[in-house]
Amino acid sequence: QVQLVESGGGLVQAGGSLRLSCAASGIIFTINTMGWYRQAPGKQRELVAGVTYAGSTNYADSVKGRFTISRNSAENTMYLQMNSLKPEDTAVYYCNIRTVKRNDYWGQGTQVTVSS
Repeated sequence: QVQLVESGGGLVQAGGSLRLSCAASGIIFTINTMGWYRQAPGKQRELVAGVTYAGSTNYADSVKGRFTISRNSAENTMYLQMNSLKPEDTAVYYCNIRTVKRNDYWGQGTQVTVSS
């Protein structure tokens, strides 16, 4: 079965940086998109950054210029480089893989807390 495991979350001061990693195991034959989502208490889960199979990326307006999504197909790993972190970035971050048939695979999430 497919398994996604996030790592790299933690506590960081405002203005600092974190790099989240998502390692995928198992076989996925028809990946359409990969992405990072986040959910803060009392808020809906939102797309932070995504990348298509063709390499097109998109970002939430709130993180443009600060976050960068990337992937290493050979290692079955995706990353989210987060710079200039703000307290409002505090949330649980989830990695996601969506297949061409619109099946979703999710990690368990990793907590990111940014202190002022």
